[in-house]
Amino acid sequence: MTMPALFIAHGSPMLALEESAYTAFLRRLGQRLSCPKAVAIFSAHWDEPHQAVTGDDVHKALHDYYGFPEASYQIDYSPPGSSELTDQIQQLFTAGNLKCRVVRQRGLDHGSWVVLRAMYPEANIPVVELSIDTKRSPKEQYAIGQMLAPLREQDVLVIGSGGLIHNPRLARDAEAADRARQFESWMAERLDTWKLSDLLQYDKKAPNARHAVPSYGPAHLSPLFYAMGAADTDPQAHRLYQDYQTEGVSLDCWQFGGEDLNLLEASSGSMK
Repeated sequence: MTMPALFIAHGSPMLALEESAYTAFLRRLGQRLSCPKAVAIFSAHWDEPHQAVTGDDVHKALHDYYGFPEASYQIDYSPPGSSELTDQIQQLFTAGNLKCRVVRQRGLDHGSWVVLRAMYPEANIPVVELSIDTKRSPKEQYAIGQMLAPLREQDVLVIGSGGLIHNPRLARDAEAADRARQFESWMAERLDTWKLSDLLQYDKKAPNARHAVPSYGPAHLSPLFYAMGAADTDPQAHRLYQDYQTEGVSLDCWQFGGEDLNLLEASSGSMK
């Protein structure tokens, strides 16, 4: 099976504590994609100037946030790593003339484990986390994703974890939140039709980008382009879910490449 690539919003760490329509969706998504050989996940919460990849035999949950309920700091999620996948990713990056270092004993940040814990609660799917670099242009991020396209043919699920809108400050500004939703609609229209040239220049072409993408950095949007790049040989997009956790945090899931998972769910109801 050729795995799709996914862009999944991880919201806030509260998703790990609260059952919701979105966590139920993620659980169904994991059931639909129940047996990937491994997961390679780009996280918005690992932003580095040089490409990095985890190399642990077993991961631990990294609680890289503050101000949330104590119960969120007690959550453990310890899936195995995959030295085989780490090596293969390094080889693909080397072939693409991209230097990559292996990082050990880092743990999985909440951008990864919040999503994966909902999808694969038994923690039995090997996981390798990859860093992003927000200093790179969307075009460069897309090109890095392209290097990993062969993994999809080997049943590896490539995920970008972030969010189309992830700016908690919008909760205090309803007018700005409305403008951010206009940005999200613009992005969705172009994702639906794979208008790559527009998407790669979203900061110049999209309305209200500055309201949706925080001035302190586009980390939560960047994983979108890595995930899209991994599906460059099968350029089609399907929106699987859309909602909001708060005014400033959208809950989106997009599928890139592969057979539309919404259609596969038709007999039992939409994935949305």
